[in-house]
Amino acid sequence: MKKTLLFGLLAVSMLSATSCKNPDVRSEEDMATKPLPEIPAAPDTTGGKTAPANPATREINAANATEDIKKMQPVM
Repeated sequence: MKKTLLFGLLAVSMLSATSCKNPDVRSEEDMATKPLPEIPAAPDTTGGKTAPANPATREINAANATEDIKKMQPVM
């Protein structure tokens, strides 16, 4: 009894899923595709100047950390 009920529900769900089609949903066939335009280059707002050395924006690595520690040590 349970197996036939399960198979019956499965068959009904398959029929309802294949027979119903929503007309509001557009398929890939209905859509025209065209390539997107290229992304423009970012504008140069610095006027060609390089950024000054800023210790806050330096890369954190062992060499830079060692230099910073040496600068903080008192000279004897």
